[in-house]
Amino acid sequence: CSCTQAQIALSARVLANKNQNVLKELVRYHQVKMFVSNVYKMPRSQCSENCPPGKRKVPGSSIHSCCYNCVQCSEGEISNISDSENCMQCTEYEWPNMKQDQCIPKLVEFLSYSEGVLAIILASVSVLFCFLTILIAFIFISHWETPIAKANNRILSVILLVSIMVSYPCVFLFLGRPVDITCILRQISFAIIFSAAMSSVLAKTIMVYIAFKATKPGSVWKMWIGVKLSTTLFLFFFSVQVIISIIWLTISPPFRETDTYSYVGKIIIQCNEGSVIAFYSVLGYLGILAAVSFIAAFLARTLPDTFNEAKNITFSMLVFCSVWIAMIPAYLSTKGKYMVAVEVFAILASSAGLLFCIFFPKCYIMIFRRNTVRHNHPPPLSGGSYTD
Repeated sequence: CSCTQAQIALSARVLANKNQNVLKELVRYHQVKMFVSNVYKMPRSQCSENCPPGKRKVPGSSIHSCCYNCVQCSEGEISNISDSENCMQCTEYEWPNMKQDQCIPKLVEFLSYSEGVLAIILASVSVLFCFLTILIAFIFISHWETPIAKANNRILSVILLVSIMVSYPCVFLFLGRPVDITCILRQISFAIIFSAAMSSVLAKTIMVYIAFKATKPGSVWKMWIGVKLSTTLFLFFFSVQVIISIIWLTISPPFRETDTYSYVGKIIIQCNEGSVIAFYSVLGYLGILAAVSFIAAFLARTLPDTFNEAKNITFSMLVFCSVWIAMIPAYLSTKGKYMVAVEVFAILASSAGLLFCIFFPKCYIMIFRRNTVRHNHPPPLSGGSYTD
């Protein structure tokens, strides 16, 4: 029995040694086979690697005509096959992907609600200021018979308040995907609304100056005091802008356009002003109204009166002019949605300047200093009043 076990153990060791020798021989065989296959591999009949998609072949510096180099396709071009000799240009509304082997649609850019917080912030500020203007209008109308309301031409004040209030919803014409009708409405509404505001401010400033001229004994200015003159001044200044706008719409109205060249891989959907001369004529006329209002209010700011609003108009015109002077270079140096955002910001800032500088002091006096106003207001001018 012991001999049998010893034989079995010896046979197992011999078998294990044989298996190890067989494995070593197999490994050596495969190594020799790989070496031979690499040494005696069939040579390739080309001296350059294949050009992958996204690249094209160009002749190399070698004397052999079959040798070439691979270069990347130019900007805006693709190649979708190997060893392409020419690249294909993508269409106007497409752009190559990262590998430049396929044309993909360009990104479309405009001031959209869904692409960021910028449009949402502008819309929220517009709604907030609109409600604030409505509140101020309610305060002003509820104190309609107070001396401070009468002393600052109530009709023109209401026109100015309505113009400021309407300018805030006008901002929504600048948000979203532009179409032809919104391009027309955004520019024309901007021109009409702000010309109404500036015309009322200028008429108010002129009436302040005339009212104090009329206080002198025997002054001929007394015959000009009244509602008719202030309304006539407003309608005259306002009608000039209306005529410019009608000519603008008749000759070359604004329209929607797509800009495919300003930015790489982007399509900018924007509004074209149509007639550039008409657009800058609108801005220029608004600038003239604001400048004349500022100068007239600045000269009338020292006139003595409890309710002289020339100082308030001076500050409001200073804010208005500063905003639009800063806006023009920023507007001209930007493209796409940021250009629209600059114009919207200028509308909000200038409207807020008019609202805060002109009407906040009035509301403060109406609410917190009513008793002082009743006892200290000046007597009405003889021969009529410019207030009503």
